[in-house]
Amino acid sequence: MENEKKIKTPFMERPIIRSIMPFAGFIFIVLLFAVLTKGQLYSMGSLKLLLSQSYVLLISCVGVFMVMTMGGLDFSQGSMLGICSVVVCYLSNYNIVLAILCGVLTGGIIGFINGFFNVKRKITSFIVTICNMYLIRGIVAYATTKTPVYGASNITSYNTLAVNLTFTIAILLIAFAVFQYTGLGNRLKAIGAGETAARFAGVRVEKTKMLVYAAAGMITGLAAFINSIKVGSVTSTAGNQLETQIMIALVLGGMPVNGGAKVKFYNIILGAMTYKILIAGLVMLGIEPKTQQLIMGIVFLVMVAVFADRETGMIVK
Repeated sequence: MENEKKIKTPFMERPIIRSIMPFAGFIFIVLLFAVLTKGQLYSMGSLKLLLSQSYVLLISCVGVFMVMTMGGLDFSQGSMLGICSVVVCYLSNYNIVLAILCGVLTGGIIGFINGFFNVKRKITSFIVTICNMYLIRGIVAYATTKTPVYGASNITSYNTLAVNLTFTIAILLIAFAVFQYTGLGNRLKAIGAGETAARFAGVRVEKTKMLVYAAAGMITGLAAFINSIKVGSVTSTAGNQLETQIMIALVLGGMPVNGGAKVKFYNIILGAMTYKILIAGLVMLGIEPKTQQLIMGIVFLVMVAVFADRETGMIVK
């Protein structure tokens, strides 16, 4: 009788290790900067500032989280935030509710365009969203060439802890409920694991992908409202590097870059807060921006290596 050979799973790829690592990393970073900054990072003023800088990232991560769950990428989020902020600020001079609705609609249209070229024209999400990133960034630059686009004189009055926190928590709770209890999460995970198998399972892949891209854009429109009430105006740099921040945050939260069954909703919150604490700590320590980028690049590379799902392969849809 032949002895069966047992295939050993590498230590870093064991499910329990993969689940624990994001939480362990978060705790390590919290404790590390508590020591290095002598507790200053967690003073009341610093925590309030840290929270105020996290709202836009938390909201924006929701849409990209859904796109990445089904195996796609979205690099147009930063530019999308910029153009949606232009719409919100401009229309806030007439009516704030109209401004929010049009900002959401603008994001939805751009997201729908991303989905159309990805689904109907069979162009990978990476290429589509990169192209849209540059296209929309050019539109934002053109709209703000002579002067920033200013919001209504009282738009910053909405920038309160109550408004920001309530708005952000409401979006996260709604997104969690939809992802966890409506079956959408399972459909997105199925698409991320394999589109062909998902079709055989009865998932309407094309329709789902189109709706998710549009929804991701609409969520970014909501993030643009928070961004607008915070700064009160929009310049050509609005949303710069947001797409990179989102990617790093989600991966720090333990999300596989290629999506699939191992995705968890807590990846959003855990990743965003880990990223913000890491950046705030580096800034407080006086680390130069170029050194910060080097550190973040190394961290990102390590986390991608750990959380890439090698069973499905690194395939971007």
